[in-house]
Amino acid sequence: MSSKQPLNDLVVQVRRDIVRMVHKVNSGHPGGSLGCTEFLVALYNEIMEVKEEFEMDGIGEDLFFLSNGHISPVFYSVLARKGYFPVEELGTFRLINSRLQGHPTTHEGLPGVRIASGSLGQGMSVALGAAQAKKLNKDTHLVYTLHGDGELQEGQNWEAIMYAGAKKVDNLISTIDYNGQQIDGSTKEVLDMGDLRAKFEAFGWDVLDIEKGNDLDAIISGMSEAKAKTGKGKPVCVLLHTVMGHGVDFMMGTHEWHGKAPNDEQLASALAQNAETLGDY
Repeated sequence: MSSKQPLNDLVVQVRRDIVRMVHKVNSGHPGGSLGCTEFLVALYNEIMEVKEEFEMDGIGEDLFFLSNGHISPVFYSVLARKGYFPVEELGTFRLINSRLQGHPTTHEGLPGVRIASGSLGQGMSVALGAAQAKKLNKDTHLVYTLHGDGELQEGQNWEAIMYAGAKKVDNLISTIDYNGQQIDGSTKEVLDMGDLRAKFEAFGWDVLDIEKGNDLDAIISGMSEAKAKTGKGKPVCVLLHTVMGHGVDFMMGTHEWHGKAPNDEQLASALAQNAETLGDY
């Protein structure tokens, strides 16, 4: 997309999808989904090179692995709006026998989903296997991952982070949703992880910050810089500074909307702040 207006319209429509999906079943995770909307819209429409038809083997295209699978509402919306499956299917979110489970799964064959990611901390390990497979296959495309900052409290992440640096997996770009919030409070209160940049650098990573993590221009510029850092002997970490609940004023900046659905009145307020742009499902 050359103009940013289609991307801006898509961001607003994805926000509407998120709050409507979660409200309908009174279940889901709107906060982190809203906070990562601009990132995933930019990733799938500006940054990654992907084929029109989904292929699980992913040869000859960039790959994305969602590690913090609870933000499935934004993932499903972006995939549907990209054309991977019908937008109308968003209306089946979290219903029995739906392909759109609360956390992404692969057994139903939903196009766009490469791993099940209900259990936190596993995405980077899978991505490393894919990244090394690309190297073995002489495939120069990149592997992208997204992780929550609270998710980094899981130990498996650090095994993968250590491995990636030691083995120089330099076709990997791992983004951290750096919103400072998790299910029970702020990350500082629950388990302060200190200086994430210093930690990743100590494990042999190249690290960059995107300070305006909810700004499309900043994301596109920052991720272009991240891509330029690949192929130089180090995996790349992007610290994406976002606001949880971004775009819905009463959800912003608090952990309280990590996993809570809006009621009817709150839904109306959220939708009023994000006018329909591309058509509701």
